[in-house]
Amino acid sequence: MATPFQSKRVIGVITLLIAGTLSTISLVGCDRATGSTQTSEKAAAERIMVVGASTIAPLMSEIAKAYEQSHPGVRIEVQAGGSSRGVLDVRQGTAGIGMVSRELKSDEADLKHVMIAQDGVGMIVHKNNPIQHFTKQQVIDIYSGKITNWKQLGGDDAPITVVSKAEGRSTLEIFSHFFGVKYKDIKAHVVIGDNQQGIQAVAGSPAAVGYVSIGTAEYEAQHGAAIKLVSVDNQVPTTAAVAAGEYAIRRPLNLVFKEPLTATAKELVQFAQSQDASELVKKQFFVPVTK
Repeated sequence: MATPFQSKRVIGVITLLIAGTLSTISLVGCDRATGSTQTSEKAAAERIMVVGASTIAPLMSEIAKAYEQSHPGVRIEVQAGGSSRGVLDVRQGTAGIGMVSRELKSDEADLKHVMIAQDGVGMIVHKNNPIQHFTKQQVIDIYSGKITNWKQLGGDDAPITVVSKAEGRSTLEIFSHFFGVKYKDIKAHVVIGDNQQGIQAVAGSPAAVGYVSIGTAEYEAQHGAAIKLVSVDNQVPTTAAVAAGEYAIRRPLNLVFKEPLTATAKELVQFAQSQDASELVKKQFFVPVTK
């Protein structure tokens, strides 16, 4: 069951989608390419679709709301679906801007990208789980099925519920790369999509373990989610450690796009890197990156 703060986030996204839909309906007949010569009328016809990483989506929704407040008539739709979808939708032209929560790959050089924040990937357990620390090998053994009971780690005598991410999620790719566990070798009991699902799965089961965005985990824990981040060897999963460059499993949060962008979309990307937007980044427990 979604907690109040989770519901608030979901409602925020839904509200944004409804606003975007209503905007689309109201703008039927307004061709942006061939439309008015007045700047204000062009802005009124502008609609920007932003799709991709669930880690970035809540932050981008806040950035979009702030941008819309200073640009009446502009409507921005933010949809989560994973980094791979962000890349695919931008390539196919169904989204103007994609959200990708990892480094871009060599075969994605056709896309431009800008980094708007930094984040990390951290291990989480239920807040009542007595485990305070993992070794890297323990995590490998848990996810490869060699360790199956918390008692083997000094915890309660209870089977471990392994929560992992679905293919196409950058969080899975980063986890798999750092721990050296291939996706096909992961023995998962629960496969989730976005960070919210991972946090809900672990918060709802004292025997569960998962890995999610550090920023999202800190945000949700501070707002009442029954989870805690757990260190791995000497790696302490905190936003402060990511900011200090002391956490190894960190990653960039990128916006990707194909040029040329519309003037409004270009301005939105620039706003996402601005000092004003950095305050929104901090509120989401990510590390700001400003130009």
